[in-house]
Amino acid sequence: MHLDEEEVRLALRRLEDRGLAGRARGADGRVTKYEHWLGEAFNFSRAETALICVLLLRGPQTPGELRGRTERLHRFDEIGEVLAGLQKLMEREPPLVAVLPRQPGTKEARYTHLLSGPVESVAAPENISAPRAAVQFAPRNATDDPAHEERIAQIEATVAELKQEMATLRQKFDDLFGD
Repeated sequence: MHLDEEEVRLALRRLEDRGLAGRARGADGRVTKYEHWLGEAFNFSRAETALICVLLLRGPQTPGELRGRTERLHRFDEIGEVLAGLQKLMEREPPLVAVLPRQPGTKEARYTHLLSGPVESVAAPENISAPRAAVQFAPRNATDDPAHEERIAQIEATVAELKQEMATLRQKFDDLFGD
């Protein structure tokens, strides 16, 4: 990025107005220092702050990569702690993290933040610590299932609701971080 000093000042002012950053507490010296207040603004734990920060900086990553790269911000003793932190971020309303589908030839799924909006090909959130549920298949002939039309209508209503929620979230994000 190429930013001049005025652009940085403006961005800092907008972040201060929204309670997301401010002058560093207890900092002394000739130069004003700033710090993010992400943890306070979103009521994050240290673990959640570390995960979001590294996802923002490095992009989609596996739990193992996150465990190693968050070391300076927060030490995760076990991979299960990373998964628990990711799960908490996925369960927020609105979700702040999503699991991406596992790519062919890879062993683990990757996780990404949703602070910049929706991500293409995001897998449906599931409980990452629980085993996958058994897949239920539809009957070969849809007319054999009396509840078929009802299920289709319910799915269409859910999709419409999710589209509306996404539009609302995009607008909130644009209001928060847009020019």
